[in-house]
Amino acid sequence: MLTKWCFDNFYNGYMSPEYAFHGLVSIKTDVFSFGVLLLELVSGMKNTHRYHSEHPLNLVGYTWQLWNEDKALEVMDPTLDGFCPHNQILRCIHIGLLCVQDHAIDRPTMLDVVSMLSNETMPLPQPKQPAFFITTVVQQEVGGPEVKSENCSINQVSISVMEAR
Repeated sequence: MLTKWCFDNFYNGYMSPEYAFHGLVSIKTDVFSFGVLLLELVSGMKNTHRYHSEHPLNLVGYTWQLWNEDKALEVMDPTLDGFCPHNQILRCIHIGLLCVQDHAIDRPTMLDVVSMLSNETMPLPQPKQPAFFITTVVQQEVGGPEVKSENCSINQVSISVMEAR
């Protein structure tokens, strides 16, 4: 059961690369997950979907691409428009990208993240390339069957895996 949980969280993009590939846990492991969550909150999108028609980009990859093209606000959830200043949205995207950087040493600590979020005058370093910025399965493009994840839990609390024997 733990193996399935690890695979699901790795595939969904919440698991840090150092933990997924090497089993290493550090104070930066949760920072990675928080960064993905922050990008999901700002965008209103899940990290597991494809967001680019030409390349198999997940939310992190799509946000990274837009960031590099100076179009980061395009990832913003339209329902936030008018409720939150664009500079705050851009700051959240910037902090989210800092949290999902490939190497743990490049990521801020959670204490730093809290400081960055609460102090708008605090300067932010430029983010480096994130980890897991492309999706690993692109079956629809190669003509394979569409894979749909199905929630097998009746009460939304337990995790059940439906497998044939």
